[in-house]
Order: sequence, then C-alpha cells, then structure tokens
Amino acid sequence: MLKYLRWLLFPFSLLYGLVVVVRNWFYDAGLFKSRKFELPVICVGNLDVGGAGKSPMTEYLVRLLKSDFKLATLSRGYGRQSKGFWVANNEVDPVREITATAAKSTATANMAAQLGDEPSQFAQKFPDVTVAVCEKRVEGIERLQANHDLIILDDAYQHRAVEPGFSVLLFDYSRINEPHLLLPAGNLREPFVGRYRADVFVVSKCPPDLSVADQHKIITQLKPLNYQQVYFTAITYLPLQWLNGGDEPASLNQNTTLFLITGIANARPLLQHLGKLTTHIVHHNYADHHQFSLKNIAKLAQDFNSCTDAQKVIITTEKDAQRLRNPQLLPLVNTLPIMVLPIGISFLNGGEAQFNKTIFNYVRQYTTHRSVH
Repeated sequence: MLKYLRWLLFPFSLLYGLVVVVRNWFYDAGLFKSRKFELPVICVGNLDVGGAGKSPMTEYLVRLLKSDFKLATLSRGYGRQSKGFWVANNEVDPVREITATAAKSTATANMAAQLGDEPSQFAQKFPDVTVAVCEKRVEGIERLQANHDLIILDDAYQHRAVEPGFSVLLFDYSRINEPHLLLPAGNLREPFVGRYRADVFVVSKCPPDLSVADQHKIITQLKPLNYQQVYFTAITYLPLQWLNGGDEPASLNQNTTLFLITGIANARPLLQHLGKLTTHIVHHNYADHHQFSLKNIAKLAQDFNSCTDAQKVIITTEKDAQRLRNPQLLPLVNTLPIMVLPIGISFLNGGEAQFNKTIFNYVRQYTTHRSVH
C-alpha cells in the first residue's frame, strides 16, 4: 500500500525537488546571499526528515569544545511558542520586539515552550553554555558573535542563508538503504547530491558490532568525495534519572512492566534497547514533537494505575521530558514515577580521536591565539 501511495505522491516530489534544486543553485551561483562569518560556525544536520541523532551529536560537540571556548548553540527552536531571538535565561533580547501573543504565552509557559524541545534540553544539561534560538540564523549569529568564540548550529543543513565553516552531515543507519525519494513521496528534504556540501559524514545509530565489511558497503553507497571523512557511531544509553530529580537508584529487570511514552521520530532503537531489559513494555507512542495534553497524561496514568504488577515504572526520553515539564501537566505528572533515559554517542573503530582532531583543526584556523587540547 505504501509503495502505491509513494507513486501517487511522486509527481509532487518532482515539483518539490525542482524548487529545492533551483533554490540551491541560486545560492551556489551567488544569486541568493549566503553569509559567512569571521568566527567558527559548525553546522549539524541531515538530509531527511526525522531523527538522525542531531541532538546527541550537538551535545558531543559541546562537551568537546566548551572547556576551551566560549560557545553558543543556535537552533530554530522547532515547535516553540515564542518568536524571534531568545536565549535560555528566559529573557527576550531587549532589542527584539515580539508579538503580544508570544509575550503572553511565554509569561506562563515553560522553557520547552519558549525555546523548543532540543534547546531546552541543551540549556538544562549545559548551564555554562549559551543556548539561543532564532528563525533567522544570520540574525542569531550576529547577536552572538561578539561574545562567543564559536557557534554550533543545530539542524541547519538546509538553512543556506548561512555558509557554515564546517558541516557534519548525519545519516541514520536504519534508513541507509531506503530509496532516495524527496518529500512527500519519500523522506528527503533535498536531493541526495546535497551531501557534497558537507565536510564529514557520520552514519548514526549503528549496531555496536557493525562489521568492517558492512561499513565499507555503506561508504560505497554514500560515495564521499576525497576530502569527506566517514565516521560510524552507535547510541550509548546512560543511567536512568528520575524526572522529578529524585536520587533514589533507578533500575529495571525482567519482571518490570515498563510504560514508555515518546513523541520522537523513531522510537525503534529505544524499544530494541529496552526490550533487552524487560519484555513487558506498553508503548504510548506519539508523533515527533507532540505536545502532550492532559488527556494524554491522564491515559498514561490510568493505564499505569490499573496495572497490578508489583514492579512497574514509566520511562521517557530526554527530549520528551522537556514537554512533560509543562506547568499545566506537572500536577498530574508529579504523581507518576517517571524516569528519563539519557543517550550519548560512541564512535566505532576508534574514530573518536580522528573526529576530535578534525574539529579542533577547523576551530584553530580562527582561534590560533587560544590554547586548545
């Protein structure tokens, strides 16, 4: 059925593709202005819609660089209720005017509503790093550049108005063999040839034991240029944490009934991981960036409370946890034992050292007067 639907949508993909190709050509030819800045700007992105691990990669770069440089992350702030340039200290830029609607909503909303899921997650994990959002990345960089050594752009590969100095392009391992079809028939936001704007490729969410032969096969499929290095990473699941900040040890075993609530693009790797810990999983699955409602949480609470198993718990992702902290939901959320499962990334084949060196070599071009590790 899906195959036939794709064929029906294919003419629209051709039209969409034509628009994207012309737009990219205008930028490449200089007919559309693409701004380059005098400080290092690292872009993290992907070609298709959905989660390819951009947030874990952005966090990896922040951890790598924040000790040596004053850095900022800049995102669009997808799904936020505010407009314009905002930073994570809950204060709007005083130079920027916002609409009355945005001002009213941010007076009572939480950080996730103000900044978006991923930026609020960055802000909570890295209080010593500037976390900013702005629809117009050029404007955002202009406001940040005077007081920062470098800027990391999260999910900005298609934002051609900025010409980053270095681009990290992610490919989801589980989608590597899918047809390279554009929206709406497929998942690509731009033609596959767009990968050649990147400096490095990172194949994310790989099995930790991915063989060298399979890696070479993927490299052949990606056809990188001579200067484009290819890295492979796997998801690393970190210790569980309580959503309400409790310090009681959290653990699971085969007798635990797990209620999982997610609003992410691809929950399959998470389900595979949790399936190794317990086979009793009840998944409350919602669309990516879903704004949880009281009805959603009430359904979760009803299912959880009606379960008679002695060992039971609720788990969510870091990104979903941001939306669960909505003040309107907290009175009910706080009655439930909800744990958060953080994730990180690990490089296969010992590629971490070379990747880190490549990033530092790029940053050194702009900051030779500073000391780096």
